[in-house]
Amino acid sequence: MTMLNCLLSAWYGLPFISPDNLLVSTINGTGALIEAIYVLIFLIFAPKKVREKIIGLLALVTSIFTLVALISTLALHGQARKLFCGIAAAIFSICMYASPLSIMRLVIKTKSVEYMPFLLSLFVFLCGTSWFIYGLLGHDPFVTVPNGCGSVLGAMQLILYAIYRKNNGKAATNCHSNGDSLKMNDVKPAQIYELNGEQV
Repeated sequence: MTMLNCLLSAWYGLPFISPDNLLVSTINGTGALIEAIYVLIFLIFAPKKVREKIIGLLALVTSIFTLVALISTLALHGQARKLFCGIAAAIFSICMYASPLSIMRLVIKTKSVEYMPFLLSLFVFLCGTSWFIYGLLGHDPFVTVPNGCGSVLGAMQLILYAIYRKNNGKAATNCHSNGDSLKMNDVKPAQIYELNGEQV
């Protein structure tokens, strides 16, 4: 999701789509490259089933970006092009910031921040806040709105961390779902993506 957000935001920042937004393009272009490396490393070490799922998601991400790029280049011009690309970038930026909500739910459920690293939460907050201010100064709602949401969600993660930080590494003994229980201490970090059939 972060990779798709960076690709769409980098596209939105290009001069022929959104003039005077080159900073958005260069930073998100760098972010897309870093995320591509992350995904590649994940694919190398992931189990076969998970690898197949991520390859499918990667194909979806590539298709969405290609579709947005083709429509904006061939079918739209001027303000309509900027509006279309801005909306696409904003939607997936909000999705990116909202993706840790499942981990926040897990933190509340287990009363442990073991699977929500502090530095990641801190930089989500700082990143969202920085871009929110940038969008305000540039009067760009497509930067302001999604990053404002990101700032709020980042602050929520930090608040959860402050509440449950003393329980770090001491996850609840049992996690109940659909009448089943699972010992959290038996769950390895690499396996936390799926818990009792629910993606977390």
